[in-house]
Amino acid sequence: MSAASCLLYEDELRCSICLDVFTDPVSTPCGHNFCKHCITQHWDTNELCKCPMCNKLFQTRPEVNINTFICEIVAQFKHEAQHGMKTEDKVEQMIQKIVEMKESVKMSIYAADREKAEGVQVFTALKESVERGLDQLIKEIEDKQKTTEKQAEGFIKDLEQEVSELMMKSSEVKQLLHSEDHLNLLQSFSSLKAAPPTKDWTEVSVRPPSYEGTVVRAVTQLKEKLKKDMKKLLEAQLKRLQQYAVDVTLDPDTANPYLILSDDGKQVYCGNVRKNLPDNPERFSIYGLVLGKQSVYSGRFYFQVQVKGKTGWYLGVARESIDRKGEISLCPEDGFWTVCLRNGNGYDANADTPVSLFLDSRPEKVGVFVYYEEGLVSFHDVDTAALIYSFTGCSFSDKLYPFFSPNPNYGGKNSAPLIICPVNQTVE
Repeated sequence: MSAASCLLYEDELRCSICLDVFTDPVSTPCGHNFCKHCITQHWDTNELCKCPMCNKLFQTRPEVNINTFICEIVAQFKHEAQHGMKTEDKVEQMIQKIVEMKESVKMSIYAADREKAEGVQVFTALKESVERGLDQLIKEIEDKQKTTEKQAEGFIKDLEQEVSELMMKSSEVKQLLHSEDHLNLLQSFSSLKAAPPTKDWTEVSVRPPSYEGTVVRAVTQLKEKLKKDMKKLLEAQLKRLQQYAVDVTLDPDTANPYLILSDDGKQVYCGNVRKNLPDNPERFSIYGLVLGKQSVYSGRFYFQVQVKGKTGWYLGVARESIDRKGEISLCPEDGFWTVCLRNGNGYDANADTPVSLFLDSRPEKVGVFVYYEEGLVSFHDVDTAALIYSFTGCSFSDKLYPFFSPNPNYGGKNSAPLIICPVNQTVE
């Protein structure tokens, strides 16, 4: 029976006494239907046995029989009603999901607009820096050329002046030499001024300016400027991630028996003696590993760890369902997203195929950031704000926990602890 049919029959399936859907429907001799309990109670409380619908009077209380047809109809109606309620619940859930999705889209648009605005601001500043650098470079080249031109103009002016004077003197001499008045020639010669001394121009020249290294210096200056701008950008980004900082503490129930944890659960290092601890299911039994107590199952999550003074360590996050008793590889395939320091100077991202990392500086404090829905785990040098490595496009299906391995102490060479640091405070 369809839901529409049920709606048509609903009024006919109601008891006229309790006004609810029939329960154990029975029929009276006059052909009307009531709940068995309702009609029995009605006749128990009245002196006369009348039909509540047609008022037909019965001399003796009649026997009522279960109306099997009505029972079947009521059963189908109730089934459809329950199905309808489940459908309504499902529809409500779907509507709620639509609302959530629309809200997610709005938040996504907001985040995208904010990111685009920030990107425009950053790249506009970079563009202006490049344009200023280019303007300065062109001005420097043009200034050098103008200085050369001015110097040449001065030399040329002096040369032209000397040439003019010499030509005038030469002209006077020629005129005298053509004179037939010898007495006048002698008198004029005595009064003729000596030619002015001339500068020795043999060693004078105009050398084109050297532009060697001009462009390289300009690009180097621009690079330094961009480097400073980049550092400011990274610092601002790290501050945004640090807003999601969680107060992480180490979980002693997961710690390998060789590990030594501080009383406040903030420090861990590897000892030389295996402690006698219960081998509970959560504990790592083979490797020197430990998890944090806090977990992330949605949203964003950040914590930071001091690694100063160590020659080896592993940091990151691990899936709740990881193997804690057998042989494991600290890579995403086995439920770990980590970076590490090995042999004192080699940094790796432990992807399914390890990635060697070439860092500009040696991190002393590492920040770990998780964005669950985005499938992102990123690592940052807290002091320089530089990105160390990002795992992207990850697929998470259960809780993620902070993960730590201080590595063996190697006879004291790696005895410094890993220290979980509060944000915006320095641990010495």
